Amino acid sequence: MKVLGIDASLRGTGLAVIEQQGSRTRALHWEVVKIPAHVPHSGCLRQISERLAAVLAAHQPAAAAIEGGFYFKNAKVALVLGEVRGVAIAACAMAAVPVYEYSPRRAKQNITGWGAAPKEQVAKMVQSVLGLPTLPPADATDAFALALCHAQSGRGLLTGEPI
Repeated sequence: MKVLGIDASLRGTGLAVIEQQGSRTRALHWEVVKIPAHVPHSGCLRQISERLAAVLAAHQPAAAAIEGGFYFKNAKVALVLGEVRGVAIAACAMAAVPVYEYSPRRAKQNITGWGAAPKEQVAKMVQSVLGLPTLPPADATDAFALALCHAQSGRGLLTGEPI
């Protein structure tokens, strides 16, 4: 089973694809869609959509996992993140890939055993679990953690919320 993890952000969206075969899990792809500050908002959304479409076409995952369960004091930040999530969910829907959401705490709990684990601990566990030669960038780490969280749900250990 292939799973796409998506860490949504306007200027640095993390994407990671894993493949699970029995008890073996391996990383197939990871990237951070970095978009410079001079690119307008709509251009960011277009680039994220294009990269997602390319990754979806190349890897054809069975499911996608995205962060959910956010609370923001700043309404503008929440709106922007909602737009990026909407682009990601729409890209997956266009590729007929179901999307599941997991809270950041749940993804951290799954990978480290502690829902409040610091980012570096999560990165080291992702590196260890997937046998990566180096630590992945932070946004890719979060995407890997989400994909791994969903892969665990396939074995009845967790249940994600489909969107």
